[in-house]
Amino acid sequence: MKKTSVIILDDNETERKNIKELFDKSEEFEVVGDSNDGLNGYELINNLNPELVITDLVLQSYDGFALLEKIAELQVKPKILVISSLKNDDFIQKTIDLGANYYMIKPIIPELLLKRAKDLMNDKEQNLSVFQQKSPRIRALEEKISNIFITVGIPAHIKGYQFLREAIKMAIEEPSIINSITGQLYPSIANRFSTSASKVERAIRHAIEVAWNRGKIENINNLFGLKVYNSNEKPTNGEFIALVADKMLVEGA
Repeated sequence: MKKTSVIILDDNETERKNIKELFDKSEEFEVVGDSNDGLNGYELINNLNPELVITDLVLQSYDGFALLEKIAELQVKPKILVISSLKNDDFIQKTIDLGANYYMIKPIIPELLLKRAKDLMNDKEQNLSVFQQKSPRIRALEEKISNIFITVGIPAHIKGYQFLREAIKMAIEEPSIINSITGQLYPSIANRFSTSASKVERAIRHAIEVAWNRGKIENINNLFGLKVYNSNEKPTNGEFIALVADKMLVEGA
């Protein structure tokens, strides 16, 4: 089986070495280069054409932002997974706007980093056969979410319907992702549907607004078993996703 080529860029030598060893031991990946320097990293990427780049934002010479800008100029672009201790939403959004596919906040759990890399590289293939690969549990989960959407008044024909359903599924599978909506959830959905994180965010916001504009607030409150909102209150994207995901987890999703 052909392995996915990876370049690892991190200013911290210990962390870079640990990530390299992790990916070298995997059956799916082959580390073809690593560096603590953004300029050298760009030269490696330009010369070796890796399929995946794992990079911190703090690098010597070029920082991560400059590196992403240079990568964007390449004709053949790798998938990019950013790992950083920077938690500011503005920094996260900037990396996504510059072309990063996924953002993880340090400290990184090694096994989770490897899983995210696998998910990132498999997304395209999964989209080609998404219906064949759905397990009975996933189909049942999607049916329950669809029933909730019908109850609250979110129509199936708008883009936000699919994005919101995917977001809730992700929050059920990994509840902690709700704490990194901008950095992980939106970019992951965007990657799966070949769109941008900002479009995912706007489409989900529109779907929620449609429900509120239809005036089904009583249905919404009855669904969650308490008076959560009134007609003048609208939940944020994260609040709504977390509320539905929590309800389904309580019900044994």
